[in-house]
Amino acid sequence: MKDTTKIKGATYADDISGLKLDTNKQYTLQDVYLFEAKNITKATLKYLSIKPDKKLAPFTYEWFLKLHFDMFGDVWEWAGKIRQVELSIGVKAYLVSTELKKLVDDLEYWEKNKSFDIIEIASRLHHRAVQIHPFKNGNGRWSRMLANIYLKQNSLEPTKWNENLLSKENLHRDEYINALKKADNMDYRDLIKLQSNLL
Repeated sequence: MKDTTKIKGATYADDISGLKLDTNKQYTLQDVYLFEAKNITKATLKYLSIKPDKKLAPFTYEWFLKLHFDMFGDVWEWAGKIRQVELSIGVKAYLVSTELKKLVDDLEYWEKNKSFDIIEIASRLHHRAVQIHPFKNGNGRWSRMLANIYLKQNSLEPTKWNENLLSKENLHRDEYINALKKADNMDYRDLIKLQSNLL
């Protein structure tokens, strides 16, 4: 499928190159979201229906990519692959691999040195994953899943993020975006509070 293919009724930015669905059909943006939701549900059951051990969720660089593939691989060819394009958010494409590896190292350091409590580590993991924005799409959902798996692995319940967290109708949208912006300046208090309040 050509990179210029667009989803019917969607904005110009909603490029569906790499869509694995039947290319003879024309999908709305809502259709694609539904296919993604089904794929994410499979990943949620895999990682959150039990307490995931380090074998299932080792929090390595390779596993970060695998988790994204598990969430979006039924729908997109680029699932689990580091982006090669620049986005309006995130680090430069050539820095993605380095920054993800740094995140793995930082997580190991936080755990080993008991730098923060579990909820703060999950919040920092979530924020840094969003900040890096390693994939072409699905970064927010992936980063929230990453944090939830970390919470579950450490005997806490996952945060109950609303599926449409970034829709204008969501009551937590502005609070969430503002908390992420504050975390950009190393102030994690609001993100920790928000994550804690939704537990």
